[in-house]
Amino acid sequence: MDFAGTVEIAAPRRVVWDFLMDFEAFAACGPGVESVEPLEAGRARVHARLGLGFIVARFSIDLEHGAIEAPERATIRGRGEAPGSQVEGSAEMRLSGPPEGPTQVAWTAEVELFGSLAGIGARLVDSAAGRLIDEAFECVRARLAGAAA
Repeated sequence: MDFAGTVEIAAPRRVVWDFLMDFEAFAACGPGVESVEPLEAGRARVHARLGLGFIVARFSIDLEHGAIEAPERATIRGRGEAPGSQVEGSAEMRLSGPPEGPTQVAWTAEVELFGSLAGIGARLVDSAAGRLIDEAFECVRARLAGAAA
C-alpha cells in the first residue's frame, strides 16, 4: 500500500525537523502508541495498540533513520510484528518553505502487511491508516503551534 500527502505546520523548518526526527516526540503523536524504547542512535522500538476494523493488535515496531539531508529530507524504515501479523514499511519526508515557517511537509510511505491484517482487505486498512496518519499530523501541528526558531 502506498500513501502520500502534504501538510503545513505553522512553525520554523528547524523546529519541525527536530520534532519529526525525534522518535520519542513524533511517536507520541501516533494514535495507539503506548511506549517508545530508544535504541542506539537513529533507532527506536515503538509499542502500539492499533485497531483496524474489527481487529485490534499490539505491535512492536523497530524504526530506523535512513538517508538524512538536514533539515530538508529524511527516510525512515520500519519493521514490526503483532500476533499473527507483520508489517514492513518505509517513508520519506521533504520539508520546504521559508526557514522561519510555515513549513510544508511532503511525505510518502509504502507499507506492506502480512498475516491476518493483510487478510482483512486493503480498503479497510487503507481507510484506517489514512485516519491514523491525519490524527498524527494534527497532533504535530498542535504541539508545534506557535513554536519559535
